[in-house]
Amino acid sequence: MTAINLADRGMDLAQWDGTTADFAESVRTWLDQHLSGEFENLKSRGGPGSEHEFFARRLEWDRLLAKAGWTCLGWPTEYGGRGASIEQRILFHQEYARSGAPARVSHVGEELLGPTLIAFGTDEQKRRFLPGIRDVEELWAQGYSEPGAGSDLANISTTARLDGDKWVINGQKVWTSLAHVAQWAFVLCRTEPGSSRHQGLSFLLVPLDQPGVTVRPIQQLTGTSEFNEVFFDDATTEASLVVGEPGEGWKVAMGLLQFERGVSTLGQQVGFSRELDHVVEMAKANGTASDPVIRERIARASLELRVMRAHAQRTLAIVDTGGTGGEASVAKLLWANWHRDLGELAMAVQGAPSLIAPDATSEGVPNDISDPEHLELDLWQRLFLFTRADTIYGGSNEVQRNIIAERVLGLPREARS
Repeated sequence: MTAINLADRGMDLAQWDGTTADFAESVRTWLDQHLSGEFENLKSRGGPGSEHEFFARRLEWDRLLAKAGWTCLGWPTEYGGRGASIEQRILFHQEYARSGAPARVSHVGEELLGPTLIAFGTDEQKRRFLPGIRDVEELWAQGYSEPGAGSDLANISTTARLDGDKWVINGQKVWTSLAHVAQWAFVLCRTEPGSSRHQGLSFLLVPLDQPGVTVRPIQQLTGTSEFNEVFFDDATTEASLVVGEPGEGWKVAMGLLQFERGVSTLGQQVGFSRELDHVVEMAKANGTASDPVIRERIARASLELRVMRAHAQRTLAIVDTGGTGGEASVAKLLWANWHRDLGELAMAVQGAPSLIAPDATSEGVPNDISDPEHLELDLWQRLFLFTRADTIYGGSNEVQRNIIAERVLGLPREARS
């Protein structure tokens, strides 16, 4: 087979064979053909601060991907996946980002819960839930964080007790992305009274459409509500819907986090590259590219993006060996700080006009920060506001640095109460 070099496509991964090249071409061709007509207006929709845009149409798009076999690429074929190689999965995510295809609505189920069920779930759980995830017929939310257990996830206080053939759940989750549109959530609960920290936790699959569950959207700086607070008041789920053994929830939860920071991050970086290119174009158009400070910040952003990509590729190369345990934390620090800084750079390139919101929405309704339906921000204002959270969610910068210091470098543990 003919070897090709994909470095010119942002893939500094040496030589890949013709079969892989054919796969990349098939992804590119399918996206070009289908991101047109009724789906053309979805391009670049649903990103940070714009999660509300065209949700129903994006759900249709995800289901079209499923019918064409473009969901669950890395799942084994016996579970309805494609059994794609890691190279193919990387290429798919990169081509998807390059095409400008819309943000997915099924990410939590497909990329997080699905692989976790395959690794830890029972045969019955796999039969029951994997087809609905693959076909995008059931959407999932992640019930991890709580008001007192965000980055310190082991401090969870939401409880679940076994009552006959049901788990009875009480407590509160917060920052629960997409819970307002999901049918199910995987919820980390304390199931052993008197336990603390990592002990006595269980990973439960919980239906959200029931009287004991209340979902309240949280309005963000952007005026939108991607995430929610979720209250459980004697909510229930079947006794069989615990993933792994009761009390082993921490093990399952940590396994899921490894899937969360997998090959899709390279696709994320292609999206970052597109955003940076747009900022450069804006700087050239309005003349700020001649400002030496702006030029230096753009050059720094470009170099740091290359560092981010190199780290991601190195991480994927050692993933099978287990690594050092700190790769995901380093990656989170790199991309979160870079993306936040890009939002600030975009504001600096725009200058004073960046401080002024558009006069009205497309319907002519005045802007009102208290009314998300009528708040209108431009792309860069949304990016700037949304990325303030990048260094907090998914584990704050402080927590990531502690993980690196203690688990990788072997430094003394930070004093804890």
